[in-house]
Amino acid sequence: MVASRETQAFRRDASTQGKLLEPKEREQLLKPYLPTPINSSSPLKHPKKRSLRAFLKTQVHFLIFTIISTVFSLYVRVRKAYHAIFNKVLAVLYYHHRTPELIRKDVRGLSRLPEHLSVILELKAEERGEAGLEALLDEVAEISAWCACVGIPMLSIYEKTGILKGYIPTTHRTISSKMHAYFGRRRPSLQIRAPHMPSFLNGDVSEFPSSNNSDHLSILLLSFEDGRSTLVDLTKTLAEMSQHDKIHPDDISVDLVDAEISESVMGEPNLLITFGPNVQLQGYPPWQLRLTEIYHVKDNAGVEYQVFLRALHNFAKAQLRFGR
Repeated sequence: MVASRETQAFRRDASTQGKLLEPKEREQLLKPYLPTPINSSSPLKHPKKRSLRAFLKTQVHFLIFTIISTVFSLYVRVRKAYHAIFNKVLAVLYYHHRTPELIRKDVRGLSRLPEHLSVILELKAEERGEAGLEALLDEVAEISAWCACVGIPMLSIYEKTGILKGYIPTTHRTISSKMHAYFGRRRPSLQIRAPHMPSFLNGDVSEFPSSNNSDHLSILLLSFEDGRSTLVDLTKTLAEMSQHDKIHPDDISVDLVDAEISESVMGEPNLLITFGPNVQLQGYPPWQLRLTEIYHVKDNAGVEYQVFLRALHNFAKAQLRFGR
């Protein structure tokens, strides 16, 4: 009954917007329903214990994290130092002196060489402009000369931005000059081409690729647009042809897609070399990598002859298993 009277009194006071009861009377009505106030003069002991335990736990976690970070940092530094020293020693021991005979001697004992070699190069962000282009052209020329010395007839060069496609004549002149430094006057013939563009053969534009021989090097320039976008365009084309009854859906097969991509872009390379510290394909055409051997050297930065040589040795020892 008391609770009922208090409730009715509070509601009447609320309906009159607080005119019936004084503030103290309202406090007396609400006091039984409020929690007991905490006495600030007598603090609790349990929160202190809990805060101390949490502090010690945080410090232990921080100590473990510091130890793991220090050990991992030391491991990375030691690994990088070891690889840097090892790569420098190999670079000194196997320096080619721009002599084709020395390069052929380095690969003479290999059981096989790739018929189609592909490399991934990168236009340095800190060297944009003419300086970056000249550095990229020099790397292309060096790799081309090494392939010509070894006897690899096909070289495809992937550079994500596709800047080399706009400088095919300049690329040809740079590679020819590098070939002259290696071979003298008896340098091999050179052909440079890009997908959907006419080939550039020995300084002349040629619509048709020349026949392969032991003294000929064919170079293919690739970019990001030759990767997934080409596969998407081919899929759209086949879908439209199927909708217009120009091709039966049952005729669309893996062999057909492979033949179309090989004709429009390129076939599958035997070996792909990345000269960076990690395997980063950067949008490389995915269809052509089904059976490709990929090689890279940890903590390496830059195009080095010893990386090229180690890739060839690794390829010669690799076991290619195609399955059933």
